[in-house]
Amino acid sequence: MTHYDLAILGSGSGNSLPGPQWANKKIAVIDGGTFGGTCLNVGCIPTKMFVYPADLAAGTREAARLGVRAEVTAVHWRAIRDRIFGRIDAISAGGMEYRAHGEPNITLYPEHAEFTGPKALRTAGGTVITAEQIVVAAGSRPVIPDFPGNHLPQVHTSDTIMRVDELPARVLIVGGGFIAAEFGHIFASLGSEVVMLTRSPGLLKSQDAEISRRFEEQVSGRWDIRHGYQVASVRAVPHRPGRVLAVLAPVAGVADAPACVEVDLVLLATGRRPNTDGLNATAAGFDLTAAGRLRVDKYQRVLSGGKPISGVWSLGDVSSDFQLKHVANHEARTVAHNLLHPGQLRASDHRFVPEAVFTRPQIAKVGMTEEQALAHAARHGLEIVTAVQDYGSTAYGWAMEDTTGIVKLVAEKDSGLLLGAHIMGHEASMLIQPLIQAMSFGLDVRTMARGQYWIHPALTEVVENALLSLKVGSKH
Repeated sequence: MTHYDLAILGSGSGNSLPGPQWANKKIAVIDGGTFGGTCLNVGCIPTKMFVYPADLAAGTREAARLGVRAEVTAVHWRAIRDRIFGRIDAISAGGMEYRAHGEPNITLYPEHAEFTGPKALRTAGGTVITAEQIVVAAGSRPVIPDFPGNHLPQVHTSDTIMRVDELPARVLIVGGGFIAAEFGHIFASLGSEVVMLTRSPGLLKSQDAEISRRFEEQVSGRWDIRHGYQVASVRAVPHRPGRVLAVLAPVAGVADAPACVEVDLVLLATGRRPNTDGLNATAAGFDLTAAGRLRVDKYQRVLSGGKPISGVWSLGDVSSDFQLKHVANHEARTVAHNLLHPGQLRASDHRFVPEAVFTRPQIAKVGMTEEQALAHAARHGLEIVTAVQDYGSTAYGWAMEDTTGIVKLVAEKDSGLLLGAHIMGHEASMLIQPLIQAMSFGLDVRTMARGQYWIHPALTEVVENALLSLKVGSKH
């Protein structure tokens, strides 16, 4: 048995915890997966590195409407892939090498481990580890639906599809969330035919209903969207090497008849599950949510029987509902402080968590949808106001000849405080940042709109105009 001052389970955001304050402490870092975690290796970073060339290809094809004749003459998938993973794999390998040999007080265990008690772990190799403090940052993995043929080499998740050798001529994407939308954009823009399958009507249903509706209207001309189906089976196609036939079963009340789709690849984008089931969390007595995540309090302490366990912490996808890298990093900062200052605990701030979908059009949101705001207002006796501003109402929107981009804001009428912000269109993920700042620091919409300069004719004027369109109380 080896005892440590700190044991960290996971090498994603948890890997940022050992700082200079821990130089004289004994630390174990344990991870049997690819070093660096989901975001670096199979998530937000490589996907956005695919999104950027996809944006360039799509923009080139769309340039003719502005009087620029341009063509995409070729897409070299392997060149794109190898550029991306030539960088990503080197970062992962370098991080692993540094953790293994860079600091004498840190021991890397590149293997899986499970709990035998609240502060005891056994690695796959049989090493027993105990620690004064343990941080569980073990992440999540894709959900793989159970159907015949889900093991075929043509069936992928987001963990594997970015490394395929060839751009598929036709791809079936199962799911309608942000992973599906981003890969739909990547493949369609680079030249694949995209078939998108969902069990129920609607895409990106966690978004505001108006954003979801408008988004589907835009992409329905580029993707073959089929609502009301689930995959019943996938099998090889005789005499068509590499091709598979997906048999689709209708969902009662949404679709009527079975269907089949012949494709080169199938992407299962049906969500992610926390890796708690491989940790033997019940042996440690940890509380789990209905979704299988570790229950934590606002200080990121793991709960047992509803009470925090001293010296056991968690962060990121294994315990967070958000499944966002910037949330995991925020929680890591909370844990980093609390590990060293047990008498001055800080809480994580999950009030205004933004998110973006790097599809085409890009989408970003923070705070409540209109539907959520109406429910909030009914509970608290408030009145809300909304405003929708078109990109095309600004000078920069004219320059782009934009007819679809929008900013939608939701605010309390009397206070003038924003409850939610939703943007769909060019660089939505950047345009939303001042609105996140306003919500985080309690800035009312009139003060935000008139208390600063807005560069003319930048696209940010659409945010200014949306703020001014909100019919808030007269004192604002």
